[in-house]
Amino acid sequence: MRIMGLDFGSKTVGVAISDPLLITAQGIEIIRRKEENKLRQTLARIEELIVEYEVTEIVLGFPKNMNDTLGERAKLSLEFKDKLERRTGLCVVMWDERLTTVAADRVMMEAGIRREHRREHVDKIAAIFILQGYLDYRAGKEKE
Repeated sequence: MRIMGLDFGSKTVGVAISDPLLITAQGIEIIRRKEENKLRQTLARIEELIVEYEVTEIVLGFPKNMNDTLGERAKLSLEFKDKLERRTGLCVVMWDERLTTVAADRVMMEAGIRREHRREHVDKIAAIFILQGYLDYRAGKEKE
């Protein structure tokens, strides 16, 4: 059993997968598309990864505004959640992703990755932060 973390963007989806023990998150790829509304190939690739990694649950980043309201990106993420659930039959958990892209950018800066190269990796690293936050939350709930 593994959990998949997704960072859904306008033209990319960062993908992370948990280890089988549900302790750590690893980034595996960034799915790119040419147009924002063209999701068929994106969904097909996610399905392939679900089978390959034996995923039983999906965590999708939920980009709320800092004041806790829902903007356009959050609404699009909820629509994507519905498509994922219909297509895969898996439970999709929405996870607050505020500041994950900022954190991902900071980690890459501290690692010495040049600014022009950060854009290539930021979505995958944001997916790792989303999934790791969820895994840590689950582990804490189990201890209660």
